[in-house]
Amino acid sequence: MKKNWVLTQDAFDALLAWLSPDRDEAGRTYEQIRQRLIKIFSCRGCADPEDLADETINRVANKLKDIEPDFVGEPGRYFYGVANKIQLEYMRRKPPPEVPPPTDDDRQDEREFECLDRCIQKLSTENRQLVLEYYQNQGKTKIDHRKRIAESLGIAINALRIRAFRLRASLQECVSKCLSEAAV
Repeated sequence: MKKNWVLTQDAFDALLAWLSPDRDEAGRTYEQIRQRLIKIFSCRGCADPEDLADETINRVANKLKDIEPDFVGEPGRYFYGVANKIQLEYMRRKPPPEVPPPTDDDRQDEREFECLDRCIQKLSTENRQLVLEYYQNQGKTKIDHRKRIAESLGIAINALRIRAFRLRASLQECVSKCLSEAAV
C-alpha cells in the first residue's frame, strides 16, 4: 500500500469540512464512513480492515484539493470507490492461500470414489442406470421419482426397493474388495 503520505491536522480538518459544514455532523459522517469501510474490507476477507480503511481515508484526504472543486454528490461514494482500488492493490500483494496437503482421509475418500466408479462401470447398462436414477433427488421429489421408475419398469415399488438394495449390496462388496486390493 502507498503509506508515504500522513494525514495532518489541516488535511483532516479540510476533510471534515468537505463532509459537512457542521463539525459535529462531519464527525458523525466520518465515523459512519470509516465503520462502513471497515465492514466492506472485513466482508471481502481482508486481514487488516482497519488499516485499509485508514489508508482509504488518507488517500481521499490527500486528493481532496483535486476532487473537491468538481465533485458532486455524496462524499461517501468517493470513499467507497477508492476502497475498491485499495482492495485490488491488497489482493495483488496478498500471497495466495496455501493449499494444505491432502490428508489420509482425503486420499481414502478418493480411493473409495475411484473404486465405486469402477464398480458402477462393471454393472450392466440397465442396472447402472437404475442405481444412478434410484439415488437421485431428495424428499417428496425422490419418492415421486422412484414411483415413476417402478411404473416404467412395470414392477411394484417394493420390488424396486429390493432390486436397488441388492444392487447397492453388490456395489458395497465390490468397493470393499477394490479397496482391499488397493491396500496391498
